[in-house]
Amino acid sequence: MEPTLIIPEAIATATAKVAGELATATAQLDFSLWSFIQKSSGFMNMSWGQVTMILVCLVLLYLALAKGFEPLLLIPIGFGGLLANIPLVDIGGTGFLHLISELGVHNTLFPIMIFIGIGAMTDFGPLIANPKTALLGAAAQFGIFGTLVGAAFLSDFIPGITFTLKECASIAIIGGADGPTAIYTAQKLAPHLVPSIAVAAYSYMALVPVIQPPIMRALTTEEDKKIKMLQLRPVSKIEKIVFPIAVTLLCGILVPESASLVGALMFGNLLKESTVTDRLSDTVQNAMMNIVTILLGLAVGSKLSAAQFLTPRTVAIVFLGLLAFSAGSAAGVLMAKIMNLPIFCKDPKKRVNPLIGSAGISAVPMAARVSNNVGLESDPNNFLLMHAMGPNVSGVIGSAVASGVLISILGG
Repeated sequence: MEPTLIIPEAIATATAKVAGELATATAQLDFSLWSFIQKSSGFMNMSWGQVTMILVCLVLLYLALAKGFEPLLLIPIGFGGLLANIPLVDIGGTGFLHLISELGVHNTLFPIMIFIGIGAMTDFGPLIANPKTALLGAAAQFGIFGTLVGAAFLSDFIPGITFTLKECASIAIIGGADGPTAIYTAQKLAPHLVPSIAVAAYSYMALVPVIQPPIMRALTTEEDKKIKMLQLRPVSKIEKIVFPIAVTLLCGILVPESASLVGALMFGNLLKESTVTDRLSDTVQNAMMNIVTILLGLAVGSKLSAAQFLTPRTVAIVFLGLLAFSAGSAAGVLMAKIMNLPIFCKDPKKRVNPLIGSAGISAVPMAARVSNNVGLESDPNNFLLMHAMGPNVSGVIGSAVASGVLISILGG
């Protein structure tokens, strides 16, 4: 009978031993898991600043996905910002996003390539047909130079917020409502401000239909809004081919620092208008433009770290950017009203509808559409879209030239 008693005892001993080993292993596993959570998991290593920036990036994604605000760029920027704020891995500082930024933002390659694409998609015919609308695009640049003074004033009189002159110029360029130009200028003059300036510039571009109409209504009368402009003359093919070449030479010689942006813009336009490079034009408008837009958005988003973005200076940049944008829109409207004065316009039939003045900023073609929509509110038969495209495309050239002037003066 003793053997039968030994077997249960042996089984009990073995079971107790296995249970002890399992308990020890479980305790070690629990300790290792907790140690992993403490040392290697992002949950225990995430700062409140990173949480805040992740929320900001989620808001950008929401605006792009749900509201349709600049989705082609806000989605890459927002997603790049999410990746940049994941703790411990530093994707934006040393990871693949940093490599993208080094590839095309630090050397300003991406903004220039974007300008080639914009040129290939732009029709300068309305500007060629009515050259005086270039004055409206030039007037809209007042927002840039006016805000340059305002930013310097803010630095001198508000404690805790200081900007150098180069930083003031980089912020002021937001008034052109041109994202690539803003990034290009900021990278030349104040690289550390590129994320804040880029987000502000593209946000205000997306908010053109919200910001501009109240300004336009406040500065125009009902009579102004109902002004009907003469139909634009046809523009010949030779004019459209000569225009980009002439503008490149003129701007390049007068303001050499503007040659990169203006030259890229006009090169893209020449590809479009020549009709002998359709394959290149199609590639620039579609494949290249899409790829560069994705890379530029991710690169800018990679800089949306809490340390760089969550500062009082960022709030000041957003405020000054709004001021610049609003001032540029208002200056264009007021210039149109000045052009309509009897001393400058002898023939009432040749008057300019002041609503197209606000299209002098560079947000193509959104600003022109807003001018047209506000005009249709007063007269459903008064179509201003093509007339507004003149100052709109001249604003693109104007902001690039303004950027060149600032870089030349401040030694970027």
